[in-house]
Formats: sequence, C-alpha cells, structure tokens
Amino acid sequence: MTQKDRLVKIMTRDVWKDNGRLIFAAIIILFFCFLPLDAGAQKRSHSVFFEGSDYELHVYRIYGKQPGKTLLLIGGIQGDEPGGFLSADHYADISLAKGNLIVVPRANFQSIVLNQRKINEDMNRKFADDRKRNYESKIVSILKQLIVESDCLLNLHDGSGFFSETWEGPERNPLRYGQSIIADSETYVNAKTGETIQLGDLARSAIGRINTQIEFPQHHFRFNNHRTSDDDSPHREQRKSATFYALYTCGIPAYGIETSKSLPLELKVRYHYLAINAFMERLEIIPDIPGVNLKPPKLRYLVISINDKLPVVVEGEQILYVNADDTIMISHIEANYERGLTADIINHGSISDLRKKVIITRPTEIVVRRDYLPIGSIQIAVGDNREVVAKAKAVAVSPPRPAAPAITQYRVRINGKERTFQNNEHVPVVKGDTFEIVDVAVDPGDASLLQVNFKGYVGNLQNNTGEDRGYVIDTGKDLWQRYSLDKKGKIYPIVVKYDDKPIGELFVDIKAPASR
Repeated sequence: MTQKDRLVKIMTRDVWKDNGRLIFAAIIILFFCFLPLDAGAQKRSHSVFFEGSDYELHVYRIYGKQPGKTLLLIGGIQGDEPGGFLSADHYADISLAKGNLIVVPRANFQSIVLNQRKINEDMNRKFADDRKRNYESKIVSILKQLIVESDCLLNLHDGSGFFSETWEGPERNPLRYGQSIIADSETYVNAKTGETIQLGDLARSAIGRINTQIEFPQHHFRFNNHRTSDDDSPHREQRKSATFYALYTCGIPAYGIETSKSLPLELKVRYHYLAINAFMERLEIIPDIPGVNLKPPKLRYLVISINDKLPVVVEGEQILYVNADDTIMISHIEANYERGLTADIINHGSISDLRKKVIITRPTEIVVRRDYLPIGSIQIAVGDNREVVAKAKAVAVSPPRPAAPAITQYRVRINGKERTFQNNEHVPVVKGDTFEIVDVAVDPGDASLLQVNFKGYVGNLQNNTGEDRGYVIDTGKDLWQRYSLDKKGKIYPIVVKYDDKPIGELFVDIKAPASR
C-alpha cells in the first residue's frame, strides 16, 4: 500500500467517524438479521475502561459455542513480570468450542510501560478494604466485578527463584515463588453454599498435566499452599491479594501462577501457556482456534495530524518537520501487534500520548513501545528551513530511512553454560560468576554491523572500541561500579547500537554470594 493509499484510507475513516453512526447502526441491524444461528452462538466483546489515560484497561470476553464455566485470566497486575502479561495477551484472540474466558492481559498498563512492579501502591495488595483512592483502586474495582462473573481465577505472575517445600539453597526454598501454583488454602468451605472447594486437588491435577510437558525436571511446577488465613502463615500480606478476595469473598477457586524470573522469557511464556491450558482442561473449557503470534514487535507507521489539518502517514525512522508551538496528534499506530501499544512524545505529554493533542516546543522524538519494549521511533525536527515548513506552515516528512534491525535474541555464557535472553530482559548472576557475550541475533540484518557494549567493562584498555563480544568477564573483579545503573554495582546494562543508534539493551543483575 502506498502512502497516498494509506492517506485515502485514513481520510475515509475520519469521514466515517463524523457521519457514519446512523449507517453503522443500520449495518449492525442488518448483520444480526442475516446472521446464521450457529455463528451467533459464539460471541466476544472488548471493553475499554479509563480510555485515554496512562492506565487504560482492556477486558476481553470470549464465549464458547457451547455454555460452560468461566475462567478469568489476569496478567500484568505487577508491571515487571512480562511472562504473565505476554502469555495472557494471546488468549484474547482465542476461539472456544465450549466455556468462556475473561482475559485482562495488562491489568496495570502504566507499570508495564515503565517496567516497574508498582507506581503508587502494589495493585495486588489493594483487594482488601482500602480507603486510598488512586488509579490502582479504580482498576481493582473493575477486577473485583470480573471476579464475581467468574468460576475460577488465574493471576499470572513471574516469581523469584524456584519454590521448594524444603530448603535446597538460596534460590530454591519455601520462601521462593517461581515455578509454583499458589493457593491461599488446601480446601475452603463456601459458607453460603456449603460447597467444599478442593484447591489443592485441582492444582495438583493441573500440575501433573503441566509437568509431563516440561523437559527439565528442575523446571517442574509444585503446589504452594500459602495458608494465608492462618495466624502463623509467612504470607499474611496476601490477605490483600486478588486470589484471597476471589476465594474468601466470592467463593471461587483462585490461584497465582508463578513462573521463575530466572528463566528466559520464551520459557516463562510457554510455561504459562501450559498452566492456563491445564486449568482450561480441568474446567472443561475447550479451545477452538487459538490465536498465537510470536513475531518480534515492529512499528510500521504512525498517522499524525498537525494543527488539526489533514493527517499524514509517517513511517518508522522517518523525520517529521514542524514549526515551534505546532500541535500534533497521533491518531493511529500501525504495527504487527494491536495490543499494548503506546506512543510517547519524549519530554512532552505523558507516557502515552496516543490520541492526545500535544504542543511541540523543541526537537524531540516519538518512541513507540509495545508494553515496556521500544519497537520504533520517529524524530521530530522543529524550525527546520525546509520550504514547505517555512512558507506553507505545514508538515514535511523525510524520505524513509533504512529500518534498523530488530533484536531477536541475546546469546551469553554464564560460567561457561550458554543461555539465551530477549531484548530488555534482566540476567541474574552471582558476583564472581564469569559472563561472556557470545552474540546478538537480529532480523533482518548482519549482527557483525552491531556494536555490543557491556557498560562498565573494557576488554582492551589500549584500544577501547566499545565492542565486548567474546570477552570472558569476571563479574567479581572486572567491572567498574560507577558505570552500573544504580552506582552500587548491582545492575549493568549491555547496550546494542546500529549505525551509532541504540536499538536494544540487556541488563545484568549481580547478586551477592550466599553467606555460609
């Protein structure tokens, strides 16, 4: 499709928005009049709450062709746990033969974009009586309504280390959460109905199914009974959580699904899939056509209007030329994914400037993200001498630039053992471990054209090129603390550049050795 074709499409859509409501209503009536009965048996809906805010909430309801139980999936209630929200996202596109799903892929979108556990308060500690009014409490009020509609809740998380009923080490013990299915009790008797909910039995049944599909025994799931209501429970803070509210207030089984933060992102997402599918099987919720898309996210173009004039299409890596104090509005993001997208005009507006009018006061850039991951950018030049800007006071767009390659994978060796990570992931190591950057995979492009720089390390003091692939780094001796992000030697960034422009980062989290 040419830029002209896209403009015609967008202009047509704008005219439709202004004049098409009555036409739309007529089409809907005709649609339902001629809809076959079997097609009408399966429905889906998409609700948007707090639209236009930094914490916009999307809820997807999928109804099966045959009636059945309803499973609620909540992802991203804590924004630094991508395994949960990326796995939930795929179930928003699923079709069901039987039963129903309610999917909230990104419960805490603002914290996801900022890659933080919380903004004001931990959203998963807001389900008890709470007088503090902030955006987290607004979201929780919606989630509570969804819990009431459901027969079972899965709250999807990434947890620390690996849970074990007995102490096996600092990363595998009873106080770790990773690779476990958490419940607040072994059983629960619903006081209103007299029904006994066998939480432990249902979880162990699902775990049995999950573990048959996991190759590595050390990654197997285990049941983790928090005994949350007991006086001697070490997890009493969970009485404010979504699962505790679902069980003790609404009387439905509820679980925290915890994959380990120590695992690569692709494994965390896969293990969440296995857990969700196992619970769907136990609840007799039968999928029809799952929607799965694992392609790296990539920006295609933005649709932008300047001073309320005719919108233009600006492709990724192009330059947008405007005058100082011009008002721009980004009306549409076109990418290879539809959900989790934000456009941030740096040093202007807020973290999400989509569909907002923003006055441009100085040169800047628009960074487009899917969740917290940058997927493309557009430079904004102000006061340029281009004839079209100076004379017509209109907008001009540069010729398309060659697209920067997308990072698909980092290969590293920790103590000689090779592992893979995704862009923007955190790699846990213990101080004194050896660390080697093997290579970076990109699509499209040649990885040899990249510069991969471990900030805080110099492989060749006589000729510091900034290229650090192939060096074996002693994390206890070779790193310069002042270059760490926290200035305390705990988090070091690995920055990847293409044509001297950053296109990705990997973060190395260095923990102190366990005391003996």
